[in-house]
Amino acid sequence: MTVLSVREALRQALREELQRDPKVFLIGEDIASYGGCYRVTEGLLAEFGEERVRDTPLSESVIVGCGVGAAMMGYKPVVEVMFADFVTIGMDQLVNNAAKMRYMHDGDIELSLVLRMPQGGGSTLGPHHSQCVEAWLLNVPGLQIVTHSNPHDAKGLLKSAIRDPNPIVFLEHKLLYNSKGEVPDGDYTVPIGKAQVVRPGKHVSIISYSYMVTTSLAAAELLAAENVEAEVVDVRTLRPLDVGTLAESVKKTGRAVVVHEAPVIGGAGGEIVSALHREVFDYLDAPIERVGALETPVPFSQVLEQAYLPDKERIIAAVKSTLNL
Repeated sequence: MTVLSVREALRQALREELQRDPKVFLIGEDIASYGGCYRVTEGLLAEFGEERVRDTPLSESVIVGCGVGAAMMGYKPVVEVMFADFVTIGMDQLVNNAAKMRYMHDGDIELSLVLRMPQGGGSTLGPHHSQCVEAWLLNVPGLQIVTHSNPHDAKGLLKSAIRDPNPIVFLEHKLLYNSKGEVPDGDYTVPIGKAQVVRPGKHVSIISYSYMVTTSLAAAELLAAENVEAEVVDVRTLRPLDVGTLAESVKKTGRAVVVHEAPVIGGAGGEIVSALHREVFDYLDAPIERVGALETPVPFSQVLEQAYLPDKERIIAAVKSTLNL
């Protein structure tokens, strides 16, 4: 085991996959000479050359479109959009081409495309650089949506995504890049479509993903001091959703709080709650609670942004509500 940051774990995954498969290449704005906006691809240009680590113009439609075309020709592009908010500019290529190509060609065309996108608030970057976009894409069959909350999963899930024959949206939270944890030495993968219990408990299930797993674990620590044992489950993959693991947790605890950073209305939490109700309705001792951001664009002001974002206090309040405390 080696202690790495999420940034280092992602870079290691990219390096190993570039070494393993000559069809893998990286493309995106400022990823080559500059090393990426968040320095994930730093050093890879010198190691693999400009044929496999390519800078692009500032045009998300071109960046995503090039990735789709290359994937259609049998390559395995890892495409970076500098901020997930900008995916709207490449939405036609992603939604109407990447997501539908295998279906329209009856599986004869593989479309092994990974779209890496940093997202999330907490960095005072304002309303156009801080959104969580997973719900925008959740309604698109043909896309898989993967997140991570720690370095181990960041590396393992990215390697799985690169090897997958389907287009995958790989969402990285900006506040997690410096987060550190143990990563196994050598090659390994984490399966796509499998959630994980990251903290066992018996009184309530807190179901979350990405940076909100960190916040949920902090809330669980505070709840433990009040003799409330919260189980924290990391969803990891939003599409496909591992309903089985989530349901087993809620069947055990009888209560659930679903947490994500995006606003509640139209958020991925609604799909999680709906899927759970079909499986655990008879086991519930209270309605499932949802926690998300406030219904407003992401504020630029640091004070207002912190008020906008979900925090451990809001999670604790939701847990206490479902426990009637």
